[in-house]
Amino acid sequence: MLEADLILDATLLPAIIIAMSAGLLSFLSPCVLPIVPPYLAYMGGVSMGEMDEDRAARRRVLLAAAFFVLGLSTVFLLLGFAFSALGRTFLQFQDWFLLIAGIVVMIFGAHFVGVFRIGFLDREARVDIGDKGGSAMGAYILGLAFAFGWTPCLGPILGTILGLAASEADVARGTVLLAFYALGLGIPFLLVAAFFPRLKGVMGWMKRHMGRIERTSGLLLWTVGLMLITGQFAAMSYWMLEAFPALANFG
Repeated sequence: MLEADLILDATLLPAIIIAMSAGLLSFLSPCVLPIVPPYLAYMGGVSMGEMDEDRAARRRVLLAAAFFVLGLSTVFLLLGFAFSALGRTFLQFQDWFLLIAGIVVMIFGAHFVGVFRIGFLDREARVDIGDKGGSAMGAYILGLAFAFGWTPCLGPILGTILGLAASEADVARGTVLLAFYALGLGIPFLLVAAFFPRLKGVMGWMKRHMGRIERTSGLLLWTVGLMLITGQFAAMSYWMLEAFPALANFG
């Protein structure tokens, strides 16, 4: 019984790694990365020049970014709770659910890799919430709106993690996955807010290589879809336990 519990715990680790990587790739997506500096400046109520040169301005931006990340994390945690509860409700149809989810995720992956293009995935849908910049509460509301409304750009990658959460069929485990997705998306916002002058070169390089980043996202989605269909998460967990015995203490 103890061994079975350990395997179940280890099974979550590959999904956590994928969830956090997916959050990072969401940050690097073409409709997020280019708008990060002006978005942060707006939330902090400062100009781009002040964010570049003024430490006090960057502290205000960092505070706003923290509330922004808190806002988007609130939505993602609620989604994780809801989708894992949904998976628990339809546990008897789990095999069919994983097959359908895997196929859909692989289609999204093929879109990002460039095998074909799905028109609605190249459009952005944003929520207009008016002037909410310059305050912590405004930044929190912007975070909520970002998580709800920045679609369908985040949709394919986020949908993959929601599928993983539903496949866990356990509310706590599914919520954990969305928490790590939120970390992968939110931590880069905080890093840019805190170290903007030093990271401008890195962000410029990322923008120039956006096509490669998008193809990497597609490859990740395609691989996750294949793993959902073939049930390879359990096999990966066994391999990780054999390669890294210390993981037996995970959880």
